Amino acid sequence: MERLLYLALVLGLLAGCGQKGTQERKVNAREVPERADDFVFENDFYCYRAYGKALEGNPTSPGFDVWVKNCDSLVAEGRYARYMASGSDSSYHKDHGNGKDCYKVSVSLGGGASSPLIADTLRFPATNYRSSEILESTPGTVSFVLHYPAWEACGYSISLDKTITVTAGDPFAKAVDVYSFTGPSDSLVIAAGLVRHDVVQELKGPDRIALWEHASDTSIEPEDGMIGLALIMPWADSTTIAAGHSLCVRRIESGEPIEYWFSSVWSKGFIDNPDDWFSLVQEY
Repeated sequence: MERLLYLALVLGLLAGCGQKGTQERKVNAREVPERADDFVFENDFYCYRAYGKALEGNPTSPGFDVWVKNCDSLVAEGRYARYMASGSDSSYHKDHGNGKDCYKVSVSLGGGASSPLIADTLRFPATNYRSSEILESTPGTVSFVLHYPAWEACGYSISLDKTITVTAGDPFAKAVDVYSFTGPSDSLVIAAGLVRHDVVQELKGPDRIALWEHASDTSIEPEDGMIGLALIMPWADSTTIAAGHSLCVRRIESGEPIEYWFSSVWSKGFIDNPDDWFSLVQEY
């Protein structure tokens, strides 16, 4: 109950920014073919996108991009509409009043994806997500699957089906990753985590990690805000820092689901300091 009251307070701080009173839906998830096959998902707390086929090579990356926001309205559709009108990615790298893209993914796990960890190296998929499927869609919940076709790594053939559930009022998205593989061993270490940029403070526990870092992409517009990121894996074998990431790791067999939760926040939005951010992560 205390957590629910706290979240209600957090989500109410800047409630109604943007499109107050015009939206019943508090969640959104869809493929965005008009913008290089992105897949976007958001609720009233966070907004993310995954990269699709049209962006392969620029980059080919499983990482989730963080789109910061300062209100509980859905913002992605407006940003894509502005992109379509302007024809330029720079449109959503500028803050037009409700946040922007000031996070750099490159080839990494970004703000909360996963990958096999073999010989201390993250073995990313050879493609971006290639297809998706909506499993559930209501005004308050959306669940979908991103499919990554088989790739080769260190003698393994590996494929990934990633199911994500987005729930209104919940600051964390839930991921259930199912890796199917054959190879030298009947098990693999899977690492879910956060790429490290200019980290100022961090939290590391037995089953959770959190970062407070400077905005990592200021190429379009100067940025003095901070970004908080977090990932929780309740059944993690351990947490570690490796390959430029903070990671929760777990050894699994082929077809065994691995569950974790991830979140992000902007210092110009719901939480403006690391202490409150880490408290939310600890209490979740």
